[in-house]
Parts: sequence; C-alpha cells; structure tokens
Amino acid sequence: MEKTSQLTRESRADINIELSKQARHGVIEILTRILCDENILYIKTKNYHWNVIGPDFSERHAFFRGQYETLDEIIDEVAERIRDLNGKSLGTYSEYLEHGRLKESPGEYPNDITMISNLLANHEQVVRTLRKDADRCEDEYHDMGTNDFLIGLMEKHEKMAWMLRAHLDKG
Repeated sequence: MEKTSQLTRESRADINIELSKQARHGVIEILTRILCDENILYIKTKNYHWNVIGPDFSERHAFFRGQYETLDEIIDEVAERIRDLNGKSLGTYSEYLEHGRLKESPGEYPNDITMISNLLANHEQVVRTLRKDADRCEDEYHDMGTNDFLIGLMEKHEKMAWMLRAHLDKG
C-alpha cells in the first residue's frame, strides 16, 4: 500500500482529471499550506476584532469583522479546492500551526495601528507566497485550474492589504 504524507491524504474514490497523482499531491500540499496560513490569519484577525480598543474602536471593530468574514470565505474555497483534487482538508488548529507559514503572537494585545500593521505584513506575505505557489502550479504541476484559483486568491489578499494600508496612510 502506497503511503501518502499527512498533507496529501486522498479519498478512496478514483479521480481522472488529466493530472498525475504526483501532480495532484504536489498541488494538494501547496493548497494545504495555504489553508493553514488562511486559518492562522483568520484567527489573528478575529482576535484583533475582539480586542481592539481606542477612539476608533467602532470603525476598527467593524473593519476587522469584514476582513475575517472574507477570510472565512477564502478558507472554505481553499478547503473545497483540496477536495476537488481528491485530497482531505486539514481541520484542526494544531495542524494549522504545524503546517502553516504564518506565526501567531500569543498573549500580545497591541494597539489598533500595530494590529493593522501586523495584518498588513501577513497579507503581503500571503500575496508573495501565492505568487510563487501559482507559478509552481503552472510550471511544475501543469495545473492551470489551481493556478487560476491562486491568482484569484492573491487578488483578494492584495485588496485586503490595500484596505489595511489605507488605515495607515496619513494622507
């Protein structure tokens, strides 16, 4: 029996979509790491939503809600893309932390401007990673569907980063 890594677990059903098993495993691994990063960013954004204080509380609280709601949609799309390719989606915080590239900051409750700066840095890191991952899906695995999917995610994160940056712009 062939062993698969934790990141590329598959369903038992056969799949024939003109991608080799090796290519699908590579793409599933990429998507799984993205899923983990998206969940870490979601949790960080929700934490900031709960813990923001200051004179702009109302605006920041609502802003962070909009951001984590968008991330929630992205998470669902990534998990479903993994399933589209016959993989299994990770679903526990310990797995997210083990396989994700973003880091948490437990016990830290920064001011609202630092929260925004931290989230901006994370979104920009995700954008850089998605660019590389999209290229790998096209060049290495010849999976144009996932390439296109990742480009769409990258554009969503670029917009979220722009929104965060606008809160930091002094005009």
